[in-house]
Amino acid sequence: MKHPVGSSSFDRDRASNLPSATRERKDIVRIRPLNGIGKRFGFANLNALLIVVWALLGAVATGSNLGMVQRLERQIQVTFFQIRGSVPPPDEIIILAIDEESLNQGQLAAKDPQGHPDLTPIFQFPWQRKAYGDAIARLMSAGAKSVSLDILLTDPSRYGTKDDRQLQQVLQRWGDRVTLAFAHETSQNQGIQHYLVKPHPQLLPGEPSSIHPGLINFVPDSDGRIYRLATDYRDRVLRPLGFKPIPSFAEATLNAAKIDIPPNAGEEIFYYGGTGTFPTLSFWNVLDDNNWELHRKNGTFKDKIVLIGATAETLQDFKRTPFSEMMPGVEVHANAIATLMQGRGISPLLPNPPLRGLLLFCAIVGIGLFLNRKLKTPIAQLLGAIALSAVWIAISYLAFTAAGLIVPTAIPAIAIALCGISGLATGSIREQLERMRIYRTLERYVAEPIVNEILDRHADDFQSLLKGRRVKTAILFSDIRSFTTFSLTREPEQVVAQLNTYLEAMVNAILAEGGTLDKFIGDAVMAEFGSPISHGERNDALNAIRAALGMRRELVKLQQKWRETGEEILFNGIGIHYGEAIAGDIGSSKRREFAVIGDTVNVASRVEGLTGKLFVDILITEPLYELVADAVDVVDMGAHSLKGRGDKKIRLYSLVGLKGENHEIYVQVRNALRRYLDFKKRTSGSS
Repeated sequence: MKHPVGSSSFDRDRASNLPSATRERKDIVRIRPLNGIGKRFGFANLNALLIVVWALLGAVATGSNLGMVQRLERQIQVTFFQIRGSVPPPDEIIILAIDEESLNQGQLAAKDPQGHPDLTPIFQFPWQRKAYGDAIARLMSAGAKSVSLDILLTDPSRYGTKDDRQLQQVLQRWGDRVTLAFAHETSQNQGIQHYLVKPHPQLLPGEPSSIHPGLINFVPDSDGRIYRLATDYRDRVLRPLGFKPIPSFAEATLNAAKIDIPPNAGEEIFYYGGTGTFPTLSFWNVLDDNNWELHRKNGTFKDKIVLIGATAETLQDFKRTPFSEMMPGVEVHANAIATLMQGRGISPLLPNPPLRGLLLFCAIVGIGLFLNRKLKTPIAQLLGAIALSAVWIAISYLAFTAAGLIVPTAIPAIAIALCGISGLATGSIREQLERMRIYRTLERYVAEPIVNEILDRHADDFQSLLKGRRVKTAILFSDIRSFTTFSLTREPEQVVAQLNTYLEAMVNAILAEGGTLDKFIGDAVMAEFGSPISHGERNDALNAIRAALGMRRELVKLQQKWRETGEEILFNGIGIHYGEAIAGDIGSSKRREFAVIGDTVNVASRVEGLTGKLFVDILITEPLYELVADAVDVVDMGAHSLKGRGDKKIRLYSLVGLKGENHEIYVQVRNALRRYLDFKKRTSGSS
């Protein structure tokens, strides 16, 4: 007759030896506080309270606009940009780059000035102002809409006043279509002083208003990346300091190109991609007569907004952006100009942080209560929360990429996930209360893996397992060759260290194939496949085969390491047998272990002992081989008698490997083992 788990004869026998008061309270004393909470308040209500807590924390963090929250949201924004990838930028923008190629061409031309008179202005950096003047004049004559110089020309030309005047003359003619860089800088010589860096007066034409000044400063975020348009710098930094309003570099460029800026163009830059997204041409091509003529005929610059700026690494004009750790500043400006021109600026969905926090609170509470009431099982609540978090993130991504709206993402997704986790936790606690009582009853008698198997598969009748049962299993034995000699000739510390290294590798190979580590017997390892849980006879046998091959591979790696470190090279033998054994709770009243015993265990041990005699590392028996014959390559070693089994013989096979695999390692191990055993035989004979 089967007894219910909670009232089995096993429990009653143990309880009968306890005082009555202890019998009544022993199984619940350790879980009473938690059980009491569940009864008084209810686990469903406890989970609802936790949902409100997560929502409140998320709302406060979002509404107060904490720095940590900003960094999390920015990281999400970076991820969204990178997932989206590059998108085609406007055709109207092209970058004329002061790059390594231009610097090198100038230096090469300087060695032959007669052959490259057109490159004279860029022989040495800083270049002559004439270089920029010539470039502007040529670009305008080729039909460019405007030219913007992302270069601070604050000092007089090192090449003299004449050089400045040459650029001034060009600006006087084309100034209404040219943007020059202005910058805000600070000095701490006599306290903090703020000033606006402007082009040198010698460069400005007679009418200062004819050129377009553009502010090149950006406000970096807490992660050092540039997200906001330069208008944010003007409004947040310059305006409070009392500076007169000045257009951003992007605004000035579009003004010079006679392009209207759409209203409500957004607050942040819509990055079109990483470095190199915008068409870029090396600066020297505009000065070189041959190349310039080719570009002029092809209309490279016709109706283009041309940005001139540094991209060479040596000039160190780089900014961190969501796409690139190091993006040239001129490319950041190109993205900002394109953003304003196409009206694709990015803005928060809810600019007001407190309102954002309030709406977030309502959304999370609603989602959390839906999970709590509609999904009954703990795992369903967790999976539902993960799914809804993913949906929230997907909606945020679509809003960001399609509509240019920043939706709070990180905190809501985390809060929704926490709702699922709390549902899983409270639900699991409720389900596990009874299991905990049974577990405590069993844990002093049975190892933890067996407890789990009993609870999962045999909760209705676990006494049969404790008393013993017959199982079919593959038994694996492994032993180190001549370990006694090794241990007697080495320091104890060395023996223990090398043995532990060896056993760690062997155990990992066994566990990787689902084996159960039964015990260590000195340097020997015993494992079984098929107990306590079987995956079918053939699969259990194949798992044992794979584990043995894994042990072979791991030992080869260790041997190579030991050769390099000068340690003793160890070899092992492995024997595997398949058959019936007895599994049960074996031991004394003070210590018990779930173990496997029987003739199958003895045979596996004896087979392992024959590996040295037969000059092989892995031997399997015929019963095991018959289960996996179609999957392995072997060498028939004939029938052999085993110690303790009289004249009864068993056929053995040397395991080569799995069919279809390279057996190079088998040959390597076999040859090394033969040399080792021959050496041991000679040395023992000579002694």
